[in-house]
This record gives sequence, C-alpha cells and structure tokens, in this order.
Amino acid sequence: MTVISDSFRVAWIDFMFIKRNILVVLITSLVTPLLYIVAFGYGFGSGATVDGIDYIAFMIPGVMSMSTMNSCFNNVAQKVMVQRTYYQSFDELFLCSMKPISVILGRTWAGMIRSLISCAVLYAVGMVLTEDMHLSILSIGVILLCCLTYSLLGVVAGMLANSHLTLTLFTTLVITPMTFLSGTIFSLDALPEVAQWILNALPLTHSTDCIRSSILDTGFPLVSLAVILVYMTVFILISRHLLVKGRQ
Repeated sequence: MTVISDSFRVAWIDFMFIKRNILVVLITSLVTPLLYIVAFGYGFGSGATVDGIDYIAFMIPGVMSMSTMNSCFNNVAQKVMVQRTYYQSFDELFLCSMKPISVILGRTWAGMIRSLISCAVLYAVGMVLTEDMHLSILSIGVILLCCLTYSLLGVVAGMLANSHLTLTLFTTLVITPMTFLSGTIFSLDALPEVAQWILNALPLTHSTDCIRSSILDTGFPLVSLAVILVYMTVFILISRHLLVKGRQ
C-alpha cells in the first residue's frame, strides 16, 4: 500500500490539474476518437460487416484501443520529457526516498485517467449505437491494463527523449503507424501475410484484439493478454533502470 499511496503523492498535482480543467480534458480527449467514428464508421463503413460483425461494432472497440495508447502515451511522455529536460523538476524525484516503482506509477496515473474518461464516453456511445457491444468486468480490466501499459511506454519514451524533436520522431515512426495498422479500424486479414507477422509483434494489435473480443463477447485471446503483460513488464523494468540510473 505504501507504493500506491506514494505514487498518488507524486501524481497529486496532475490530479488537481485534471480536476480544475475537466471540461478541457474531456473535449481534448474525445474530439479525435469521435471524428474517427463519424468519418470511418459512417463515412466509409456504413452498412458494411467485418468477420460477420457490423462495422460500427467492430470499429468502436478499435478506436477505444487506439485512444488508450494515444491518450496515455502523449500525455505521459510529453510531461516526463518536459519536466526532465526543460524544467529539471523531474530531478527532484530522484532525491526523494520513495521507491522507483512509486515514482514510475505516479507518472502514469494522469495519462490513465485521461484515457479512461475517453474510453468511458466511447463505451457509452457505442452501446447506444449498436447492440453488439457489452459491458463486462473483463473489458474494464483489459482497458485498465492497456492504459497502464501505454502510460509506462510514455514514461520510457519521456525518459529517453532529449527534446520535442526526438519525441516527435518516436511518435512518427512508432506510435502513428501502430495507430492505423494494428487492426483498429480494419481487419489484419486484409494485409499481406508478412505485414501481419510484423504487426502481430506490436502491442496495440494485441490490446485491440483483447478489448474488441471482451466487448463483443467473442473468444478471448489469452495469447494476446500474455503479450500485453510481457510488454508491461518490459516497460516497468526499462523505466526502473532509467530512473535508478538517473539517481546515480
């Protein structure tokens, strides 16, 4: 419990910022995902089906998966990079006696909250638009796990990036391709087999599969869940190593 309570102390200023700017946070978290639903769901995929599932029901869990990654990564990575590189305020965390895992988790909470707000609204919109989507404990747990994983990825990127340019390069080369190619808005079966092998190595492909199957109540991919857990563990170990190295 000490680890969790200490992490909340690290994140307290982020909690206060979200509380005081909740309307702005809500608008900035929702505009892009809702545009995806309107543009792709109704603009291109109206009346279509994917694997026997109505395209709207197929796409909304994919947009939720996309939102977990983009919202968590962008918020956490930018904040960690700016605090560490420009304000040097992140160095103060190196001086406190908290365990490294408390500092790491503290940096992830704000990104998770923003992403959960976005997913909650998208979930509600989806359940209004289609009867194929279901609310379950499994889907909520999977979304929480994915939010934590991508927030940890944001911590790693923020600790490694030395400028906005470096972080933008990482986003352009890694985050943006994952956003569009990991089965979020179309089935991977439409791609060549080689591309499918490459995309199956990326975490968003597996988080999309887990979120979609848990919401649509289809066969849950345990292998994909294991892959997400492996990525989460790797991100924790890397961020802990970078934090301990920064203290020395």
